[in-house]
Amino acid sequence: MVDKKKRKICFIASSGGHLEQIMMLRPLMKKYPSIIVTEKTQYKVPSDGQKVLFLKQVNRKEKKFIFLMLWNSILSLKILLTERPDVVITTGALCVVPLCLLAKLFRKKLIYIESFARIHSPNLTGKFLYRYADVFYVQWESMLEVYPKAICLGGIY
Repeated sequence: MVDKKKRKICFIASSGGHLEQIMMLRPLMKKYPSIIVTEKTQYKVPSDGQKVLFLKQVNRKEKKFIFLMLWNSILSLKILLTERPDVVITTGALCVVPLCLLAKLFRKKLIYIESFARIHSPNLTGKFLYRYADVFYVQWESMLEVYPKAICLGGIY
């Protein structure tokens, strides 16, 4: 997934289940210089000492959706410029989109892991970022029908 150089990794996910899944990658977080980016909510981030940065929580059905996405784009740009990750790994949801797109613009490697809860149909973020991801993982073989270029390695649990 990541070569032997000590590349800095940005692990990004929305709060809740997506964050729980990305936190299953703690062994990678301990092996490489890492930051965690998630939404600012009441949910406690079990960081194990990694730096945690926050974006605004976004819901596409909110009236403030466009403004929150613009604000998250500014925050994401700031994160990329100050933290300088080489690789972005995400399990998705809406708040991750600006950072992932900006990472690609800055020629960083983007790795997407489709949610374990998705057995037969994609989530909107995965569907959108599939075309941009350098590596796209699914956790169920049945999802290879949806994402034919994906790699299935089974669950990350």
